[in-house]
Amino acid sequence: MKEKLTEYEALKNKALEQFRQGKHLLGKDGAFQPLLKEFLESALQAELDTHLDDQAGTKGNRRNGSSTKLVKSAEGSFELETPRDRLGDFEPEIVRKRETILADHLEDKIIGLYGLGMSLRDISKHIEEMYGTNISAATLSTITDRIIPKIKEWQGRPLDEVYCIVWMDAMHYKVKEEGKVKSKAVYTILGITKEGRKELLGMYIAESEGANFWLSVLTDLQNRGVSDILIVCIDNLKGFSEAVAAIYPGADIQTCIVHQIRNSLKYVASKNQKEFMADLKLVYQADTKEIAEQQLDELEKKWGAKYPVVISSWRNNWHKLSCYFKYAKDVRKLIYTTNTIEGFHRQVRKVTKTKTAFTTDMALMKLIYLAHRNIRKKWTQPLQNWSLTVSQLSIIFGDRLKLSI
Repeated sequence: MKEKLTEYEALKNKALEQFRQGKHLLGKDGAFQPLLKEFLESALQAELDTHLDDQAGTKGNRRNGSSTKLVKSAEGSFELETPRDRLGDFEPEIVRKRETILADHLEDKIIGLYGLGMSLRDISKHIEEMYGTNISAATLSTITDRIIPKIKEWQGRPLDEVYCIVWMDAMHYKVKEEGKVKSKAVYTILGITKEGRKELLGMYIAESEGANFWLSVLTDLQNRGVSDILIVCIDNLKGFSEAVAAIYPGADIQTCIVHQIRNSLKYVASKNQKEFMADLKLVYQADTKEIAEQQLDELEKKWGAKYPVVISSWRNNWHKLSCYFKYAKDVRKLIYTTNTIEGFHRQVRKVTKTKTAFTTDMALMKLIYLAHRNIRKKWTQPLQNWSLTVSQLSIIFGDRLKLSI
């Protein structure tokens, strides 16, 4: 015991000396690594003592030497001596059998780096440079797979009964499947709670974006407890509005004005686009729906003969494009476009942009989920002026939006 104490004191003194000299205490040359090794081996011996004491007088179990394994941690890699018992039923808790990477902040750091978009190869290089620990890409993949149960739990979690505003859109990625690279759509649903906070309600992967799949997505929301949505903001995908109305018939549906404008300009000659846009702004920026419709009439008089397809599109979709006029300006800014969810998508793409193709759907879901986990840290506060906004919504929707005061 005295020898052990002397060894421990020597390690402690080494750590103090490195600290005074401003040297790194972590990594292969740091003093923390042998200190950690000493601590763990002592703790394992104590665990075995307890295990043998619990079996005293029953099985006659006793010590049976030790086994050695290479353990990797944020303090560096080292050989760990794990004591054994004769019956082989000793199950250590502090460092479990077959555990070679300590469940400390190193795993959290690996998952955090992966969530920032770093490749497994870059993470391996970073860990080796920082801690002197070499971890293979296969092991790193296994570590990141440990969040899969959390993803599944998150996907099936109960949701609020009512959401004030919900945006629906999709991102598109390449995924390897059966030896081929396929295009996949990641359907995302972003909502605003009664308290005015953003919440990602769900993410779903399919081969293409379509109204039929959105119907199944909305059904999933309903099954998870969402009984009502007040306002739904979508793009102009065919059948999308019908899918929403089938599950949430009371929802106000606002089609994205920006999408409509982009699609319109595809059919307007470049020499006319600036003038056409100036006239179109008088429509969608009008103070009231009545004024907007008057300006739409004027737009048709001026441009209808030249661009009948464009004007017809605005006419046919007007009932979905003009929903936002019934609300005050603060609400209009939120719902006349899907920019809120597109902003979320832009942040996600900053993380996923380095990936040309994902190996599986789950590999894609893992990275987006981790990116979302970082992004949502900024969603702790209600939207600006939300108290005024929710008061206006409560007047319009009455009993459908019951506020706790």
